[in-house]
Amino acid sequence: MESLSQATWAAVLLLLSGDAELWQIIAVSFRVSLTALILALPPALFLAFCLSFWRFPGHGLIVTLNNALLAVPTVVIGLLLVLLLSRSGPFGDLRLLFTQPAMIIGQMLIAFPLLLVMLHAAYQGVSRHAWETARSLGCSRWQSLWLVTLEGRFAILAALVTAFGRIVAEVGCAMMVGGNIAGYTRTITTSIALETTKGEYVQGIALGIVLLILALGLNLLVGLSRGRAVQGVQT
Repeated sequence: MESLSQATWAAVLLLLSGDAELWQIIAVSFRVSLTALILALPPALFLAFCLSFWRFPGHGLIVTLNNALLAVPTVVIGLLLVLLLSRSGPFGDLRLLFTQPAMIIGQMLIAFPLLLVMLHAAYQGVSRHAWETARSLGCSRWQSLWLVTLEGRFAILAALVTAFGRIVAEVGCAMMVGGNIAGYTRTITTSIALETTKGEYVQGIALGIVLLILALGLNLLVGLSRGRAVQGVQT
């Protein structure tokens, strides 16, 4: 087996060479995860706003259930989707299993609880007077919601970055509902798992480097957004 330094150098060269297979895997990962994040965001934003500014029957139950969902392993979500989407399942006729839409649904289910928790905290950090002031000035509910969202934009950005980092690095659900099909549902994490079991480490290291760079960039972005949020509060 190649030494670690040799394998790492070969991985860097593979990334720089523009290898079509490697970059297709990266593209699939980003496309699926970004789509899942975009689709999960609107309902998470709306529900988080409702939980922060209004009290209604079932308010505490929703918060408790969502907190419980955060602890559900991703493989359990994958198992649930397999049972629902398999040919013998209630949604088998849709033929979604082992497709990118199935992976998107899985990642939406993973991202939503995390988004809701962080967005709820973001809206709670915004003064209720912002909502009341917007309404008193004649803004519609949707306009007022937009203005309140702008007030908490840095915390909301942190929520988006954190949720994206979680789903793009997830492997259990993606493997189960996507099937790790080359050129279609093979993602960064499922490819790393496959290449490692085959003893082919170069591509796995190359994809790992991509994840490490992504993690560093996302954490830097979160840090900057939090710093700006603190500065905004102090001023």
